[in-house]
Amino acid sequence: MKITILGAGNMGLSFSKSFLKYELTEPENLHLIIRNPARFTKITEEFPKSEISTFDQLKELKADIIILAVKPQDFLHLAENFRFKLKEHQMVLSIMAGIKIEKIQKALNHPTVVRAMPNAPTFLGMGITGYTAAEGIPFSQLMNIERLLNSTGRSVYLEDEGLLDGVTALSGSGPAYFYYIVDAMIKAGVEMGIQENLSRLFVKQTMLGAYHLINNSDRSLEELISDVASKGGTTEAALNTFNEHTLKDILKNGILNAEKRARELNG
Repeated sequence: MKITILGAGNMGLSFSKSFLKYELTEPENLHLIIRNPARFTKITEEFPKSEISTFDQLKELKADIIILAVKPQDFLHLAENFRFKLKEHQMVLSIMAGIKIEKIQKALNHPTVVRAMPNAPTFLGMGITGYTAAEGIPFSQLMNIERLLNSTGRSVYLEDEGLLDGVTALSGSGPAYFYYIVDAMIKAGVEMGIQENLSRLFVKQTMLGAYHLINNSDRSLEELISDVASKGGTTEAALNTFNEHTLKDILKNGILNAEKRARELNG
């Protein structure tokens, strides 16, 4: 399977490494197209057997699957410089936030488009990707796409493309929300006199342990919280403060604003 990645930034390179790791393509069949020529040498060293090009060298693409990994704000500029017609058998996989299938089809004059939203843990093969597809794409071709996506973690097919903006806000942006909370907890530890490296260790291990408890327990989140928050205790004092400041609503509204922004990106 020949694969071209348009916009070989962090996510594009992460996908490339996963595809090679699980032998879903050969290095010689991987073509990486980068925007910044200054990165050419570094990427060539990382992928010595693959073809590396810059956008100004863009010419006919011979790939079976073309992955759009540019920033959504750069898509129209890319499409305007697409001076060749894609062939019928070629498939476009977009991992751009917000840009709908119909817009990609019109911009590239090509019907066979799959839209996906991965997240940062794909770098470790622990990501989750929601994806949806244009009508009429054969099941066998969708399975090829799913195999590629599953090499970076897990994937979930969505019938309704409208849900993908919610996935973008929830899991695409989601890692940053956890980093934000972890950062606040570490800083609280420092303020209480705990050395930063120790505070970081306590918080990271707590986060890891809490994840495994969620993942391996049949108890609801409310029950897990009540297991820790005894009446009149320290946890209850913290939770009362969170509730007084409507922290849950603040987080929820932030995520809803992320979804709104994803919809705006389609223009």
